Amino acid sequence: MIPAEILKKVKRIEIRTRNLVNTVFAGEYHSVFKGRGMAFSEVREYQAGDDIRTIDWNVTARMVDPYVKVFDEERELTVMLMVDASASGDFGTVEQMKGEVGVEICALLAFSAIQNNDRVGLIVFTDEVELFIPPKKGKKHVLRVIRELLYFRPKRRGTDVGAALEYLNRVARRRSVVFLVSDFMADGYEKALRISNKRHDVVAIALSDPREVDLPDIGIVELEDAETGEGLLVDFGDSEVRRLFTKMATDKTHQREQMFRKVGVDTIAIGMQESYTEPLMRFFKNRVQRRRA
Repeated sequence: MIPAEILKKVKRIEIRTRNLVNTVFAGEYHSVFKGRGMAFSEVREYQAGDDIRTIDWNVTARMVDPYVKVFDEERELTVMLMVDASASGDFGTVEQMKGEVGVEICALLAFSAIQNNDRVGLIVFTDEVELFIPPKKGKKHVLRVIRELLYFRPKRRGTDVGAALEYLNRVARRRSVVFLVSDFMADGYEKALRISNKRHDVVAIALSDPREVDLPDIGIVELEDAETGEGLLVDFGDSEVRRLFTKMATDKTHQREQMFRKVGVDTIAIGMQESYTEPLMRFFKNRVQRRRA
C-alpha cells in the first residue's frame, strides 16, 4: 500500500510539471530529439528532382511509370532516466534537497516524453543498480515511475556511475536518449560514459548546492561524508580554509565539465539556488540551434 503522503506528492508534481510541459516546454522537446530513423510511408510517382535512389523498382515495373518511396521520420524514442540515489543527494540548504529537485526534473522530462508518444524507462542506482523499470508508454506508466522515485529508499549509500552505465548498455538494446541525473561526486566513470554516449544520446544533469562551493564564516564545523560516514573537523572561521575549500570544489566541477566535453556529453547544470526551468530551456534552445547550424 502506497502511503497517502506519497500519492499527494505525486499529484503535486504531476500538476506542477504538466503545467510546465504545456506552457514553457511546449514544442521544445519535440524539436530537440530526433526519432530513431526513417519509416516507410507510401509510394508516389516520380517527380523532377527526386533522388533516384528512392525509386521503388518493383512498383515501377508494375506501373510502367517510375515510382519513389516516401519516408517519414519515426518520432518514437526511448527515454531512459538514470537517477543517482546515493546519500549525497540528501543535501540542500535552499528550499529543496538535490534529490527532490532531481525527481521533479525527471517528472518534467517524462511528461514531455509521453506527450510525444515516447517510451520512458528508469534506472535508480547507488554503488549498484537498485531499481530498473523497463521503458513503456503512457501516463499511467509515468506516474508509476514518479511514485517509485518518491517512494524509493536506497539500500546503499555510495555512488558508482560507471557500473550504472554498464548496466544501461546491457538492458537498453535500442538507441535511447539518456538523462543521467546526479551530483557527480564520484570519479572513475569516464570510459563507461564514453561507451554509453556512442550507443546512446547521453545528457548529464548535474545537481549542486551553493554550500558545496561556498561556505560562510561559521567557525569550527564537523563535516561528515554522507556516503562513507567519515567525519572531519574544519575551521571555516579561517578565510584561507574557506578559500581552499572553494578552490577544491570549483576545480572538481571544472575537471568534470572538461571530461564531459571530451567524451561529447551535453551537460545541464542545475543549482539549488535557481529554478531548474531556465537551465533546461537553455539546453533545449542550444540543441535546436546546433541542429539548424
